[in-house]
Amino acid sequence: MDTHALKKVCRSYPGVEEKLHAAPSNILVYSVGGKFFAYFKTSEPERWRFSFRADAERFLELTGIPGIKPARFMGRHHWVTVVDVRQMPADYLRELVDWSYRRALGNLSRKRQAEALREASAAVRERLTPVAPPKARPRSLTHPRSAHRAGGRS
Repeated sequence: MDTHALKKVCRSYPGVEEKLHAAPSNILVYSVGGKFFAYFKTSEPERWRFSFRADAERFLELTGIPGIKPARFMGRHHWVTVVDVRQMPADYLRELVDWSYRRALGNLSRKRQAEALREASAAVRERLTPVAPPKARPRSLTHPRSAHRAGGRS
């Protein structure tokens, strides 16, 4: 799959917005409800490198493949960059972008999800079920050492 075909795939999702961000970022962003799910770098030397979000397990798998690396500034959030999309199997890349779209959709409220999927067919809505973001770990109210510092007992 070349960049032209991949852009067409990204545009094909329901509720997608395509926006070109000029300098200094120089990226072509695909988002749903304001949540990014994929982007292309549009300036040299990284022109047409493609980035998307992956789940934690796939992130480790993908970054072990030559030509795929953690996305700059976004790698800690499990975003990866594909240096040359022509080197990846089209079906596999489409599956990965599907997941990234579904994750962005899962970050929206139910109302905004329904708005994004409003014009999609029932089959498409079923295929693109939102992926809920992982639940945050609960934070403790006090630091374990705070009672010691205050002279209190635990």
